[in-house]
Amino acid sequence: MPIRVAHVGTGNVGRLALTGLVESPHYELTGVCVSTPAKVGRDAGELAGLDVTTGIAAVGDLDALLATEPECVVYCAMGDTRLPEAVEDVRRLLAAGVDVVGSSPGLLQYPWQVLPPKFITPIEDAARQGNSSLFITGVDPGFANDLLPFALTGTCQTVEQVRCMEIADYATYDGATVMFDVMGFGRPIDEIPMLLQPGVLSIAWGPAIRQLAAGLGVTVDTITEHYERIPATEPFDIAVGHVPEGGVVALRFELRGMVGGHPAIVIEHVTRLRADLCPDWPQPAQPGGSYRIEITGEPSYSVDICPTSRKGDHNHAAIVAAAGRIVNAIPAVVAAAPGIRTTLDLPLVTAPGVVRAPRKH
Repeated sequence: MPIRVAHVGTGNVGRLALTGLVESPHYELTGVCVSTPAKVGRDAGELAGLDVTTGIAAVGDLDALLATEPECVVYCAMGDTRLPEAVEDVRRLLAAGVDVVGSSPGLLQYPWQVLPPKFITPIEDAARQGNSSLFITGVDPGFANDLLPFALTGTCQTVEQVRCMEIADYATYDGATVMFDVMGFGRPIDEIPMLLQPGVLSIAWGPAIRQLAAGLGVTVDTITEHYERIPATEPFDIAVGHVPEGGVVALRFELRGMVGGHPAIVIEHVTRLRADLCPDWPQPAQPGGSYRIEITGEPSYSVDICPTSRKGDHNHAAIVAAAGRIVNAIPAVVAAAPGIRTTLDLPLVTAPGVVRAPRKH
């Protein structure tokens, strides 16, 4: 019998996750909740960008969504710039007895040792009250720095360092809030954006580092942060707007999980707005962007993950992967014990996507 699932958020990840729900025979879509007034009342198929009518009209609040009696909610609302609201949304859903799988709030991927207990306890209490489970994931933070590294380190006799990298051109990334407000692209070089405020990188990627450490059986003593940015030497346009001369066009940051003074777990991002920028920085394995996992140990590995899509470029493909990980995890999360669940708790293989023959064009 299909699992009854409702959906929250129809942005970059949310729209593609909604597509997966509508098209999958494993799920029965009960409702869709949106934050944009103009989307209220629109059909879920239209919001997913599909040429189908589902008969499910979008609502504008969680109470109306809960009234559809879902077993699980896919939560893909913005969490970066509305963290308290996103945490409260998740708490309400769990307390109502509904399992939650989603892309935000990202710090709930593995919050222990990252957040004080006063922030975690209400979520865990709500899960116990509702006998419900929560799993937050994505691509990075997400499977590129938990599921895949664990698969590789599981074959090693010894591990000295795990390095997870995203190397990507974000010029086509369609998310103005993330690009300008969160990451600071296009802003003056002396303006410190939200992501680079002291401690924010560790809040965003600290859960990934702590989870890797837990899976590897080590304790991270401290997490260090480092970043560098490059200004534009000429103005140009990207998908979400204009980048003026002097505005930030390249960002490289690195977080190191230190174990006994040694950088045992490293997460590095190399982000450009044009392929010719910063040629001395690490380059992707395919034009546009890729992910790289480097294991130093016995044996050592260097593995490049190159997402592609028939419907878009590398940025689109990565978001499809993030949405797929979320949607395919639903059965495992519904079956899981109550509480905050992580990659360490779930089966290595969750439900696969829909298997079908290629569509004719």
